[in-house]
Amino acid sequence: MNDAAAPRLLVVDDDAELVDLIAGFLRDHHLTVDTAADATAMDAALARQRYVCVILDLMMPGEDGLSVLRRLRTRDRTPVIMLSAMSEDVDRIVGLEVGADDYLGKPCNPRELLARVRALLRRAAERGAEPAPGSPRRRFGDWGLDLVERVLHRTGFPQAPLTDAEFRVLTAFLDRPQRVLSRDTLIELAKGSDADVFDRAIDVTISRLRKKLGPGDPIRTIRNEGYMFALRPEEG
Repeated sequence: MNDAAAPRLLVVDDDAELVDLIAGFLRDHHLTVDTAADATAMDAALARQRYVCVILDLMMPGEDGLSVLRRLRTRDRTPVIMLSAMSEDVDRIVGLEVGADDYLGKPCNPRELLARVRALLRRAAERGAEPAPGSPRRRFGDWGLDLVERVLHRTGFPQAPLTDAEFRVLTAFLDRPQRVLSRDTLIELAKGSDADVFDRAIDVTISRLRKKLGPGDPIRTIRNEGYMFALRPEEG
């Protein structure tokens, strides 16, 4: 594959040895990889270039990965895979809550990281191949979802860009309104059976969605069963 045509990723980590290992492995598998040692270098790279994915370390000198991700999510929906030597579930959950699309513990297996990157690229390709029926926006109650830009609109509220996970969960609800969906069903619909997703990750994604939908959001928790989307969408 020509490097000019290869998907371009950014690896942000101050561990030079690990960065060389990850970048070399990904390049050997037909991906173009840029690197940055800290948040300042990351900002400079993002100002110059668009990336299909950012691989971001949690613990870095200066601004840490969570702070970087919070700041990034105010303006950018580029998929982010977070890396961390902190393997506790709470750290993973916090990363997902802030807006990471995936999370891997360090030291990570480069083959697993490659599989996660390919899964993100595959989902992006699937979105691009899906035609919007009649209109690129789906409407439900006071809300509108832009299917191309993946942005929530609501009169009187700021626009809310959605992460990959949030978009997939919301569209799963919109395709199955007023039906109770278990966590396992939502995992299957939103992530696919090849993803390493646990129940709490779905809870986190739905919590983020509710915040972006704002007051009166139509997602209902059905005790001991799962979730239900209370509104029936209309096209156009």
